[in-house]
Amino acid sequence: MGTNMKKILIVDDEISILKLLRHYLSEFYEVKAFSDGAEAFLWMQEGSLPDLIVADIQMPTIDGLEFLKQLKMSEFYKAIPVIMLSSLDSSEDRINYLKHGARDYLIKPFNPEELYIRIKKIFEN
Repeated sequence: MGTNMKKILIVDDEISILKLLRHYLSEFYEVKAFSDGAEAFLWMQEGSLPDLIVADIQMPTIDGLEFLKQLKMSEFYKAIPVIMLSSLDSSEDRINYLKHGARDYLIKPFNPEELYIRIKKIFEN
C-alpha cells in the first residue's frame, strides 16, 4: 500500500460487513477494520490516525453513539469525518447522529459503491 493513500478505519461487529468493506475499499484506500469500538480506540491511542471513520451504530462494548461522542470530545480525533452505518432507518436516529457530529449516515443494507462515492466526496471537500 502506498504511503499517500488515505486511511479509513471501519468499525462494525458484523464480520461480513468488515470483509466486504475491506475488500471493496482497499483498492482505493488503506483500510483498517475492527469489530469493536474499544479496539478501534486502542489502535488510535497507539498512534494511528485515520483520515475517515466508517462506524456501525449497534456494537458491543461501545455503541456507535458513545463512539461518536468520544471522538468528537477529543482534541485529537474531533476533526476526523465519521460516516455512520445502521439498520435503524428513522429520521430521529439520523438527526441524532448528525447532531453529534457524524458527517453522513448510511442505511444497511447499502451498495458499497454508494459508500465509496460518499467517502470520495468528503475527501474532495
